Amino acid sequence: MHEEASGFDVAHVAGLLARDAEAAADVVLSAAHAGDIEAQALFAQMRIEGKGIERDAADALHWYSLAANSGHVLAMNMLGRCHELGTGTPPNDELAAAWYRKAAQHGLDWGMYNFAHLLATGRGVRQDRAQAFVWYRRAAELGHAKSMNFVGRFYEEGWDVETDREAAFDWYRRSAEGGDFRGQASYAAALIDRGRVDEAVTWLRLALASGTPAFLQKLHDEIAMSPHAWVRALAPSA
Repeated sequence: MHEEASGFDVAHVAGLLARDAEAAADVVLSAAHAGDIEAQALFAQMRIEGKGIERDAADALHWYSLAANSGHVLAMNMLGRCHELGTGTPPNDELAAAWYRKAAQHGLDWGMYNFAHLLATGRGVRQDRAQAFVWYRRAAELGHAKSMNFVGRFYEEGWDVETDREAAFDWYRRSAEGGDFRGQASYAAALIDRGRVDEAVTWLRLALASGTPAFLQKLHDEIAMSPHAWVRALAPSA
């Protein structure tokens, strides 16, 4: 999008990264210094991951800030993430919310999802579950699988929307099919409620294969308490 300004060639850098990460870092840094915002955002990510160059969270924050303030939408979201997690800077939920909001308003599904999270929990902004639902729904309609799961949860629980079990079931299915492990677990639970235990087991296995440690611990506890033997069999033995 901005390659003309500095001659930054994204395809070339992608190939170079696979062959010689240090050489790629030099190319990207040169383009970043020349003002290419794609290069600035990429170099920030390389700094975060230590790809071809030493990890430096504070320097990554610097480059994300330059790219975000120049209109790079993915960098806006990542800058929000840095402020939320305290990466290269003390944690600041208000700044995180501000940057997530900008990314969301520019149409980025991840920005919508992250901003919705803060709205739902009242971190960095006044809690507003109705607006959180709006942003989750917008991201879900763009194909964001994690947001689909939360839309389903809103419909299932009746959080600031009319309870709609059929809508919840459909959103959980879409989230599961989109590859989100939480959506897969939610869809499995909904299938169990409908007596479709064999289908549920398939989705639970997928969730167990990709969930985070904290999520898996909670899911293991729930599986162990299931009244269905086929489901309980999925729980790891002590």
